[in-house]
Amino acid sequence: MATIPANSPEQLMRSRYSAYATKNAEYIYLTYAKASQLEQSIVDIEQWAAQTKWLKLVIHNASEYQKNKINKESAQVEFSAFYQHQGQIWQMRENSNFIIEDNAWRYLDGDVSDSKVLIKPKRNDTCFCQSNKKFKQCCAKAF
Repeated sequence: MATIPANSPEQLMRSRYSAYATKNAEYIYLTYAKASQLEQSIVDIEQWAAQTKWLKLVIHNASEYQKNKINKESAQVEFSAFYQHQGQIWQMRENSNFIIEDNAWRYLDGDVSDSKVLIKPKRNDTCFCQSNKKFKQCCAKAF
């Protein structure tokens, strides 16, 4: 299955999130930078994906970048991901680092600034994912 390379770090971040949500471990592995692939395995990614249900991605910031393939430019994307793991709802906030490698954007690593368990809201409460919608009209559909 051929894939179209991401045009930007933000686009790659969104596609990786979708791959986590659909449990496409091979895509996630292949979009890591080579140095980061050494620390990962498709089996490990599959195991994590099997235990996790992804609920929402919120992009907070994406740095400006230049696709200078000679100098292997880098860029950052700051995001929050909301997911359900082992019966709890989690929010993780990360600043991810991307580089151009083999003429394509790749995920290098990330600095997690916050990771916490959230309290599941009641149906009419505001959703935890910052959408400003009621929980029943937002992430409750995923449960």
